[in-house]
Amino acid sequence: MQEYIEFFQEHHMLSLAWIGLFIALIFSVIKSGMSKVKNIPHQDAILLMNKEEAKVIDVRAKEEFKKGHIVGAVNVPLADIKNNQIASLEKYKARPIILVCNAGMTSSQAAQLMVKHGFENVNNLKGGMGDWQAANLPVKKSKR
Repeated sequence: MQEYIEFFQEHHMLSLAWIGLFIALIFSVIKSGMSKVKNIPHQDAILLMNKEEAKVIDVRAKEEFKKGHIVGAVNVPLADIKNNQIASLEKYKARPIILVCNAGMTSSQAAQLMVKHGFENVNNLKGGMGDWQAANLPVKKSKR
């Protein structure tokens, strides 16, 4: 124990950095635990789509959506969600929705916004389309 005290006394900046990282870790764990958005793997997403008729919302740009998307997905770019242009999604407020992007980061941000807009059962696809395609799951390409 004495060694730790000596370390903290001799290395102030490094000690502060470790304390800051520890506090950030605790904060992020608490925040994710209290979040209404669930991060789900592709297996759970498939179950939600098949058993509970979850609606998939792809938040990528239209060009990326056309290159390949989950079958039955609706394209609503993140910019539209930020600008509250989601009238077409109002009918899905009570149903489970799954938000998808390339890697799961943009859709996580969109999921938080959807919760603020009153959507009840919001899920974020972990790993996004990258993991979906890596698992060889079906992808549809748009011709338009």
